[in-house]
Amino acid sequence: MSNHDLAIVILAAGKGTRLKSSLAKVLHRAGGRTLIEHVVRACAPLGAKQTIVVVGHQAEWVSSMVEPLGAETVLQQPQHGTGHAMQVARRTLGRAKLAVVLPGDAPLVRTETLKALVAAHRAGDAAATILTAVLADPSGYGRILRKSETAVGAIVEESQLTQDQRELNEINSAIYCFTLEKLWQALAHVKPNNRHRELYLTDTIALMTSKGETVLAEVAPDPREVLGCNTRADLAEVDRVFRERKRAALMDTGVTIQLPETVLIDPEVTAGEDTVIEPGVQLLGKTKIGARCMIRSGSVLTDALLGDDVTVEPHCVVAQSRLDDRVIIGPFARLRPDNHVKAGARIGNFVELKKSTIGEGTKAMHLTYLGDTKIGAKSNIGAGTITCNYDGFHKYPTSIGNKVFIGSDSALVAPVRIGDGAYVAAGSTITDNVPADALAVARGRQVNKPGWASRKRRELAAAENPKKTKRAGKKPKARRPSKKRR
Repeated sequence: MSNHDLAIVILAAGKGTRLKSSLAKVLHRAGGRTLIEHVVRACAPLGAKQTIVVVGHQAEWVSSMVEPLGAETVLQQPQHGTGHAMQVARRTLGRAKLAVVLPGDAPLVRTETLKALVAAHRAGDAAATILTAVLADPSGYGRILRKSETAVGAIVEESQLTQDQRELNEINSAIYCFTLEKLWQALAHVKPNNRHRELYLTDTIALMTSKGETVLAEVAPDPREVLGCNTRADLAEVDRVFRERKRAALMDTGVTIQLPETVLIDPEVTAGEDTVIEPGVQLLGKTKIGARCMIRSGSVLTDALLGDDVTVEPHCVVAQSRLDDRVIIGPFARLRPDNHVKAGARIGNFVELKKSTIGEGTKAMHLTYLGDTKIGAKSNIGAGTITCNYDGFHKYPTSIGNKVFIGSDSALVAPVRIGDGAYVAAGSTITDNVPADALAVARGRQVNKPGWASRKRRELAAAENPKKTKRAGKKPKARRPSKKRR
């Protein structure tokens, strides 16, 4: 279906006072994106002529989110209601004949549902078509009062419901498709007869029906699609639904997720067949995982790229790094941004990498920091090794060749090069380049001093108890002979 005559108008000017936040409502996040991003992305596949976002509170921030997605923005300042927002948008709508109008805080709405809304509107030749939902508990929502199976008679706000109408459970989602000519006619007669003195789009529905215009209702297949985000509890529920959808989508492609309700996965994450994700894992940003990988409990991957057969042991943190096929990392490894760990390499427990390349088959198994480092293939980095890459002003590189052995507790002071096949003795501090196949020893020669420890202990004891030592060192006084009494 061609939608060259269709426009999208997203209302995103409000602050969202019930969230009790300094951040505009639509900039809050759920499911790995801001609310407004979700809405714009859901609308994009409709192929509308234009997408307009009406902004107001924190307009620059909202604009920075939506403009890269192809939307244009118009400023509503001050904000005088949803009807006023459409009047502001009218200046930009051009020759569009239809408009889908939706709030920026309804992120769960699906593209398929919006397509069905537009199709129903066209098929019914309606002035307006309302997306509705049937809720078990409709409290807090305006109700749909139908005058036939398909046609709407009115939207009745909850405060105005009669006792009989309170049993209605079909609610208004605030998502509409309008024939713009009919909307402008109705909007011209809307009055701000409410305590906020604002113009409401819902009032146009009553005006249309009173003039005999056709107003239809399209029921959302999943009532959760119309959930708004007015409170922190609403945000949490929307986030939960997004995460549930994403996990289900990955499992449908052949990924095993254990205790899925404990796993957090962002919308752009992908994973290959037979990959296993254990409980408590977070896969964030644009992380891409290959086939047959194992992501163990407690690990957090952000914008990571993993090949096939990679194992991430428990409680690892990987950010903006690439792990090639058959790499094993962890447990408790931390990979800061810009690392490339090549095929078959192993990064062990309490090892930290930053901006480093680790060659094929190389191992760094324990308690090591490697920053700004390039290591060749099949080298071994001993426990406690560090590259000293920062002098307080600049970062410097360390280069380690192929089949190098770095002994435990070594410090490599950059810039420094270790040639192919070289050995560095344990406990060395390396400040000069090491030639290929050489042994580098940079530590003091061992000296043993017999009896030193026992003498030291006596000195310490004397220092701690000087009075006792002094008394112990005195000689007893000789007794004078007693005089006999006469």
